[in-house]
Amino acid sequence: MEVFEAANVPIKFDIINDYTFEDVTNRRILHKNKCILLGVMVPEKGVNPKYNDNHKFYQHLELFANINLCYSFPVAINRHNNVDIVVIRENLEGEFSGIEHEVYPGINESIKVTTRKNSERLLKYAFEFAHLSGRKKVTVVHKANIMKLVDGLFLDCARKASEKFPFIKYEEMIVDNCAMQLVKNPSQFDVMVAPNLYGTIISHIAAGITGGVGMTPGACIGDNYALFSQGMPHLGTPIAGKNIANPCSILISSVMMLRYLGLPRFADQISQAIRMVLENKEALTKDLRGNSSTTDFTKAVIHHL
Repeated sequence: MEVFEAANVPIKFDIINDYTFEDVTNRRILHKNKCILLGVMVPEKGVNPKYNDNHKFYQHLELFANINLCYSFPVAINRHNNVDIVVIRENLEGEFSGIEHEVYPGINESIKVTTRKNSERLLKYAFEFAHLSGRKKVTVVHKANIMKLVDGLFLDCARKASEKFPFIKYEEMIVDNCAMQLVKNPSQFDVMVAPNLYGTIISHIAAGITGGVGMTPGACIGDNYALFSQGMPHLGTPIAGKNIANPCSILISSVMMLRYLGLPRFADQISQAIRMVLENKEALTKDLRGNSSTTDFTKAVIHHL
C-alpha cells in the first residue's frame, strides 16, 4: 500500500484486517469489490486448525483457477536458470473439497471430488491462458493410473480441451514422475495444469527452484471475482512481526492486479522499480542472502519510483 501511494495508483482499498467467513459485513465488502489483494488469512486464536474454513472463502467467491508464476530471478542463486513455469491448479474441489468424516472409531475418510463442470472450466481457462500469453506447451499432471475415475475424468476433459488448441503442444505426466522432472530438468515445462493437491505440490517445487515462496506471485481467478496474493500463502509464523519477510511476491502479485484492472502504466513503473532493486542487489532480505528488512526493501522500491 505504501508503494501504491508513492506511485499515485488510483485505487482505494476497503481493508478487512480480521477476516472470518461467518462475518456478514466481511462478505458484503468482498462482494462490493470484484478484485481482492490478499495477505494471509490466519486462523482465529483458540480455533482448532482442522476447523479452519479458509477453503470456504474460495468456494464462496468461486475462484476456480489458482495461478502461480514461477520464474528465475538473477538475484536468486539457483541450481537451474531461465526457468519460466506457470502452474494452474483447480481451486474448488479435489482433495481440498473439505469433505471429511469419521467412518468408525479409528477410521477417517476424506472424499476427493472431481466434477466435469469444474474440470472443463479450469482446462478451458488453462489453454486460453497459454494461447493468449504466447505459451507453447501445456502439461497435464495426474495420477489416473491409480485414480482411474476421478483423475480419469480430469484427463478426459483435458484431452477434449486440447483438441480446440492444436497449435499448443499437449502432454500428460504422472505426478510423481513430474515432481522428479521438475527438480531434474524444469526447462521442459511451460504451462502446467493439475487438480488441487498435485497442483499445490508442483507449485511448491517450482517455487523452490526459482527463489522460494517470497519470490513467487499468484492469483485466483473466477467468473466474477479475481484475487491476487503471494503464490504460496504460508503463515510464516517463525518470522511474523519481525519485519524480515520478503515482500517481492505480494508486490509482484499487486503488479499483476494492476494489469488485470487495466492500469498497465502503473504496473510497468512498479515492476521496473522492483527489478532495479533486485538487479542492483539493494536492500535484499535474508532469503536472498541479504540482511535488509521488509521496510528497507519497500523504501528501496519507492526510491526507484
